[in-house]
Amino acid sequence: MTTSESSPKRPVLYGGQAVIEGVMIRGQTRAALAVRRPDGIIVRRSIPLESWANSTLRNIPLLRGVLVLLETLLVGMKSLTISANEAAADENPDEDQQLSSVAMAMLLTVSLVLGVVIFFLIPVFVSRLVDNAGANDFIANLVEGGIRLGLFIGYVWVIGKMNDIKRVFGYHGAEHMVVHANEAGEPLTIQSVRRFPPAHPRCGTSFLMTVVLVSIIMFMFFPRDPFWFLVVSRIVLVPIIAGISYEFIRFAGTHQNNIWIRMISSPNILLQDLTTRQPDEGMMEVAITAIEYAIEMDKGATPSDDGSELSSQPFEYLQQSVASISDEGEQPDPSLGI
Repeated sequence: MTTSESSPKRPVLYGGQAVIEGVMIRGQTRAALAVRRPDGIIVRRSIPLESWANSTLRNIPLLRGVLVLLETLLVGMKSLTISANEAAADENPDEDQQLSSVAMAMLLTVSLVLGVVIFFLIPVFVSRLVDNAGANDFIANLVEGGIRLGLFIGYVWVIGKMNDIKRVFGYHGAEHMVVHANEAGEPLTIQSVRRFPPAHPRCGTSFLMTVVLVSIIMFMFFPRDPFWFLVVSRIVLVPIIAGISYEFIRFAGTHQNNIWIRMISSPNILLQDLTTRQPDEGMMEVAITAIEYAIEMDKGATPSDDGSELSSQPFEYLQQSVASISDEGEQPDPSLGI
């Protein structure tokens, strides 16, 4: 996933997310979704953006990071629901299940709570053992941060071993590559897109990694007693940490040629070796369809959402793709990286 930004004074920086057999690209007006059905046909869908996340509040530093995070989660859930329906179209041709607003809000709340519990509170309780052993605050906070970092990297590594997730990671790589090509002003063709790396500085994985690293640094300066303050600080500071992390990712995404920024961002890029795969041509075709649809709507075109045939790749092609992405495949030429 890559975060999206726009400004009246500069070109739109597109970003998006990989979904089940597809790619979502966030435009200025709507999010564009392209999904390949089991019969090989690529369908396009558009998703309205959240008005509260695109108001004047989005211009306020730190606060905009929280808004972007919440909007990304909401639009991402909608995209996943639609892509799951389309990817299973042949299995349930008469079903078109959508999550209600209440269900979406509940799912978002549960996701955020689980994220805070697993990656912020569990490290606190485990590191408390170090406190009880007589370690000072600096050592205890360092251990807490190490546990948080280990949990995050371990989580990414474990889910990356699942074959279905490997395909999503292939689409993740394709999403990054089309964003690279668009930002470089290159034509959006498979031949052009394949020259770019599947890692991108504005990736959502980079954002989460930055959140973990910023939290480690920030919590170093907070006392660990009393215990209630230790727990509450880890919860209350999450939005602030998210805001700071977003500002860094936003800055890094527009200063990719700065050697210092590249050095600081290197852990984020390295982590994407776990969350992206070199995509096949079919995945790149889907990603190209998504970003072209986003650009088309940004230029004023009315969303069609007609599900018309955009590609007639046979179903056997998709089966071959499933088999090929299960292997590691060739890695991109490092010299093409930014």
